[in-house]
Amino acid sequence: MVKNIISLVLLIISVALNVRHSWDTFNYKGNPESVKAMADLGIGESAVPFLGALALLIAVLLLIPRTFFLGNLLNAFVIVLIMSLALRAGNYKMALFEIPFLVMPLIMIGLGYPFKK
Repeated sequence: MVKNIISLVLLIISVALNVRHSWDTFNYKGNPESVKAMADLGIGESAVPFLGALALLIAVLLLIPRTFFLGNLLNAFVIVLIMSLALRAGNYKMALFEIPFLVMPLIMIGLGYPFKK
């Protein structure tokens, strides 16, 4: 029971974060900090819509029981990608900040889908 509650809370947080990141990515021009952060990471303007769509896809995949594992796997991959781009740019603070967000999908994989019987 406790395992399912923890898994459900993590699922809600992860889906909310991915939807928020997707929305922020699609509206990046209105946020100069976002534009600067992406430029610092070496992310070109042509890749921005792809990243927004990927974040939205991950949120949807997390909600479907059969694609829960794939959604968490893609989520972890995107976080590792951001961490590696931050390290390449010399932004160690950003890479360290992403560690808890990397641990979250890994814990969710271990706990499993919260509504599975």
